[in-house]
Amino acid sequence: MADRKISADELDRVRSSSPAKARLSRDDLDEEKHASLMAAADALKISTGPASLTSSSSTSGGGGGAAAAAAATAATAAATTLSERAPNTRVSSLSPRPGGGSSGSDDGSVVSGLKGGNNGVESRRGSTGLSWPSVGAQERLFESPEDKEKRLERAAAAVKELLECIGEDPQREGLLKTPMRMAKALMFFTKGYQELPEEIMNNAVFAEDHEEMVIVKDIGVFSLCEHHMVPFMGKVHIGYIPNGKVVGLSKIARVAEIYSRRLQVQERLTKQIAVAIQESINPQGVAVVCEAQHMCMVMRGVQKSHSSTVTSSMLGVFRDDPKTREEFLALIARPTVF
Repeated sequence: MADRKISADELDRVRSSSPAKARLSRDDLDEEKHASLMAAADALKISTGPASLTSSSSTSGGGGGAAAAAAATAATAAATTLSERAPNTRVSSLSPRPGGGSSGSDDGSVVSGLKGGNNGVESRRGSTGLSWPSVGAQERLFESPEDKEKRLERAAAAVKELLECIGEDPQREGLLKTPMRMAKALMFFTKGYQELPEEIMNNAVFAEDHEEMVIVKDIGVFSLCEHHMVPFMGKVHIGYIPNGKVVGLSKIARVAEIYSRRLQVQERLTKQIAVAIQESINPQGVAVVCEAQHMCMVMRGVQKSHSSTVTSSMLGVFRDDPKTREEFLALIARPTVF
């Protein structure tokens, strides 16, 4: 049996169904369609190129080709459901990247949503709000209370094992409840996986004729370094220039909180905050500066207790216009006096 090739358009729908479904909650889909959507995406965890999906049938009956065809059909239905239930979601086409691969996300697509566009800014898994690449974040986002309890129990069992590995006795009085305490603490430290920036921002976007810089600075953030899972903490300064819309000031701080409550690296945290604001209100530009101290450099490794790290992400006019960028940097450097 000859190889079967799926068209580029069909492949786009297939591969876009998985990340785009993260924008929908169980309330948006009835149980039957939600289950169908999840199953279709799970069936399509196939590594493919941007142009076509080739499935060769084996001499034992060609089950691979039939499975791919069935998966494509299911994904097409899933994509239709998504377009009906989330009309503001735009899944862009795959475009080849020099040297192979595509310009999309880890699973081959870019999701950018919200009416008004994103001023040319596209990021991997942009509007889904999920961390990069964190496939398991979707499971945590949709899980039931019973599943959450099971997750805690598994985490507590893992902590107990760790205590034994370092030479401690989990049965002694001071450590009897430590496994569950640490499991609950870790769920809180990473609660950003259960939150989507769009759900926070959409309720506080207002039309306003203001075209001057808006800055919220000295926002405290606490996060966990994904390399050693020890804390880094500091402050974030966020500025944007409206383009007909403003967002509630507290929501700007909430976006920083959502992304910091995940396993992170500071460079990615800074960019994710900027992209989330850019996508939500399509301003003329966004600027984010993050200053933090990393315990992986203080408690271990080089053990430099007074070191700090500064990262920035400039989008739109802040990147293109040096004077605008200089104004932002000068304003955040001024001491706050009340």
